[in-house]
Parts: sequence; structure tokens; C-alpha cells
Amino acid sequence: MTENVIEAQGLRKDFTVRVKTGRWRRAKRLVTAVDGIDLRVPRGEMLGYIGPNGAGKSTTLKMFTGVLSPSGGAVRVCGLRPVAERTRLALRVGVVFGQRSQLWWDLPLRESFELLRHVYRVPAGDHAARLRRCRSLLDLDGFLDVPVRQLSLGQRMRGELTAALLHGPEVLFLDEPTIGLDVVSRQAVRGFLGELGRAGDTTLVLTTHDLADIERLCARLVVVDQGRVVHDGSIAALHQRYGSRRLVVVDLDAAPPRPPVLPGTTLHRVEADGHRLVYALESAGVAEVVAGLAGLGGLRDVSIVEPDIEDVVARLYRKLA
Repeated sequence: MTENVIEAQGLRKDFTVRVKTGRWRRAKRLVTAVDGIDLRVPRGEMLGYIGPNGAGKSTTLKMFTGVLSPSGGAVRVCGLRPVAERTRLALRVGVVFGQRSQLWWDLPLRESFELLRHVYRVPAGDHAARLRRCRSLLDLDGFLDVPVRQLSLGQRMRGELTAALLHGPEVLFLDEPTIGLDVVSRQAVRGFLGELGRAGDTTLVLTTHDLADIERLCARLVVVDQGRVVHDGSIAALHQRYGSRRLVVVDLDAAPPRPPVLPGTTLHRVEADGHRLVYALESAGVAEVVAGLAGLGGLRDVSIVEPDIEDVVARLYRKLA
């Protein structure tokens, strides 16, 4: 049986806030950020954890790492209680928050890594081997001796990822790791995380608003809204559940008097003055549609457009609103 590295049952977090009830008066109100989440994450899995702003994503991660104490329910990470055993847990997890840094601002990146080796008491040989791997995959050599405050955002994020991995964590929590990065840096970070996930040694939990990160990295997707899980499964299951379909784009030399009917599809739209027909696949497979199109005269091109995860997640959020 696969070991679960994260187990949460009925996990809940309430906050007490003060709201204005009059010109001079304020009253206390209880706000529930996480409302009874059940979640099990097997070792080595890459999990996408997404939701709209205020859904409870970051609050959940903070309870997983022992930063916040749950108001109810139970949670264990690496078999430990995150708050009660926070010091022991810190040696077994890594955390990367897109808006926060664990590096020393005025020190060169190399010296920050060396300080972290002593903080986590990592043997010199293990530290050197992990740093070599990160230097290679994240292309760090060009700025290892540059003070952190002088690094670009993309360089600093690559440094943050390295810092989070030098002690060999079993779980890596990533909160918006590609936020604000340029295209080149984003690709470098995604490629590194993909390589890390394929190795199977580290469990990754990724929260992000950049759904391209999820689509490229995570086989399993958990969607939360108002502190509750509303979807837990594959991205393909999400597409199926919320009506996302693949499209067949047909380009013709001449526009037909009326678009032909293709069994197992629906006409999605007509473009380019009738020269381009776009069909949505319902029950038909791609091979059947292409065979049906073969009889059309003047067929110039046929292409398949995969469903966009951003569209299906936007549809899900609108349904929940």
C-alpha cells in the first residue's frame, strides 16, 4: 500500500475578525477559512491545489507546515503533527512562497546556501551533491556569487527552490512559485520541478493561479472554494465534469452552402466567412471525424484543439459563485 505523506481529516481553520457595526462600535465575527477538508497525498505525488482568491489555499499550506494551528480536525505530515512537532517537521519539508524569501538579502547566494547547510545540519557531502544537481538543472553558476538583493526575480526564485531542497525534504510546498517570472525563468522553474517530480523522491504540493503550471506538472488536481474541496481528481476528469470538449478545426477551400452534419459532434462556430468550421467532439472520436471529413471536397486542413484548463476552471468558479 502506498504511504500517505499528508493526511488531513475534517481540517478546519477559523479566524476572529472585528467588523464595524456603528460609528464607534465594532463587533467580533468568526470567519471560516478552511471548512472540513479531507485530503490524502501519497508519497511522490505531484498535487495541484487551486481555488479562487480567499478559497483557503495558503491557510491550508500554513497548517500543513505548522505555521497555523487548526481550529478543528486532524492533520499529519510525514507522520508528524505539524504544530506540536514543528521543529522535527521543518527538517523533512521544504517551503517556497513566491512573495517571501529564506535567503540572506546582503549575502551572495553561495553563502546563503552554506548558512542553510548549518541551520539544517546537513552533512557536507550530501549538501554538495544536492547543490551540484540544482546548479546544473537551474543554471545557477552565473550568479552564485551575486548578493541576493542584486538578483533578478527569476534568479532569486531559482535560488529559493535550491534553498528549499538542500536538506533533502520529503515534501515540497510551493505557493505561487512562478508569480511575476519572465517566460525563460518560468520555463526553467517548470522544467526543474518536472524533473524533481519524475524522480519520485519528493512529494510536491503546488498552489498557483498560473494554470499552465498545473497542466504541465500535476496529474492530480484538488480545487477548493470557500474552504471546501469541490473537485479531487485528474485534469481530464475536471474537463469531463464541467463540459470541456476537444475541438476539431476544419479549413476548406470554399465555404459550403451549409455546414455538414458530423455524427457525434456539434457545430461550435463558423469562422472566416464559412471557410473554417469548428466542431466540438461529443461522443465521436477523432478518427471517426477525420474519416467523415474525408468525403468533403476542398478540404485544406484539419487540426485538433485540446481543451484549455483555464476555461474549464473559470466555468467551475462561475458555477460556484
